[in-house]
Amino acid sequence: MELGRDVFAILFSVAMIAGFIDAIAGGGGLLTIPALLAVGVPPAMALGTNKLQACGGSFSASIYFVRKKAVDVKQIFLLILLTFIGAACGTIFVQTIDVNALQALLPFLVLIIGIYFLFSPSIGDEDRKQRISLPLFAFTAAAGVGFYDGMFGPATGSFFTLAFILLLGFNLPKAVAHAKVLNFTSNFASLIFFILGGAVLWKIGLIMMVGQFIGGTLGARMVVTKGKKLVRPMLVTMSFIMVAKMLYDQGLLNFL
Repeated sequence: MELGRDVFAILFSVAMIAGFIDAIAGGGGLLTIPALLAVGVPPAMALGTNKLQACGGSFSASIYFVRKKAVDVKQIFLLILLTFIGAACGTIFVQTIDVNALQALLPFLVLIIGIYFLFSPSIGDEDRKQRISLPLFAFTAAAGVGFYDGMFGPATGSFFTLAFILLLGFNLPKAVAHAKVLNFTSNFASLIFFILGGAVLWKIGLIMMVGQFIGGTLGARMVVTKGKKLVRPMLVTMSFIMVAKMLYDQGLLNFL
């Protein structure tokens, strides 16, 4: 599809802002998917193109965290592998089921995350006792959230972050850094299947990917330098925004 330079400039800017938000708290898709739909991209293509551009932000943030030694890739290799397998399976599985039930339940799950971070001011201040081993985490939380991302997607970063805090005892900035690496993994796994299905608009996706790359790097830098002071308010805010958006999309706000 043909779009003007002004439209590409807007999509680039939206992607950069979304990449910044995603690196800190997740939820960047709340900006990018509506933007793609608004310029006339068909829904199926919008989802595939969104995965392509999202890989730019999650990759740049992941690279920054690794460079700053906030993440040791060798240590979490099994988590990365199981996340990839889970996301691939989820992407295949979603083509065979009706996700309406999950779509109705999701806002309430995200709301719980937002409330948890809001009313647990000390959560993630420092590393705490690890509850389960890394291999067990890989086969449960990493594979499970990866599967969810391949099947559905919204709030994946928040689910990963909470899992790292509750199960591995990570502090909040450390949890966000590791969550972003696994989020990139699940994004990439899903993207492969969108590409195979021909559901990616490459020109739009690559331009937005550059914006995501810039925004993701800036966001990751803020996580490292500002830490919990920035991450926790952003997580709470984005959780409630995601809940409102999902309820609105389902028409539940009007009902309420």
